[in-house]
Parts: sequence; structure tokens; C-alpha cells
Amino acid sequence: MISTMRGDQRGSVAAELALALPAVALTLLLGAGALGAAARLVSLQDAVADAARLLGRGESEARAHAAVAAAAADARVERGSRGDLVCVTGRIDAQIGRLISIPLTATSCALDGGL
Repeated sequence: MISTMRGDQRGSVAAELALALPAVALTLLLGAGALGAAARLVSLQDAVADAARLLGRGESEARAHAAVAAAAADARVERGSRGDLVCVTGRIDAQIGRLISIPLTATSCALDGGL
């Protein structure tokens, strides 16, 4: 009886591993992609803050766009105003793998003292 039970369970660990391994690999890939997207968002936020300060000092829009483009070449940049503030919004699409695209947006404002 005992030898029969052992024979029935043989290979079950390999089968469980074969089923679990793709899920673990997918989880690791998605996690790494999410960390990459978060890093791009931090970089974009820093770049739009620099651009807002440049515009607040009276620098040209071209220089502000260049500051954002240095951090994210594919960023779309918009300038806006809110009272005494000049604001810059940057938008990019972060790719996680080939199938998932996440839109990321960062906005920063600075005092408009360059006029």
C-alpha cells in the first residue's frame, strides 16, 4: 500500500513547478516594468519642475521644452498659467512589455516673475 502512494505522487512537484513558474515570471516582469514606469514618472516630474522654473525666470519656451526633452524625448509639453504662476505639464506613455501602455502626466508650477 505504501509503495503505491509514493508512486502516485511522483512528479507532482515538477508539475506544480511547471504551472507556477510562468505566473512567477509574469509577476516579476510586470513588477520590473512598473518600477521602470515609476522611474520615468519621477524623471518627468523633475524635468517639468525645471521647465516651470525656467519659464518663471523669463527663459524661452524652446529652452523649457529642451529641459523636458532631455529627460523624456517623447514627452508632450504644454504651458499654462494659474494666476501668478506659470505651469508646465508633461505627458508620456510608459510601455510595460509590448502590450501595456500607461499614460503618465506630471505638472509643476513656478512663480511667474520673468515679466
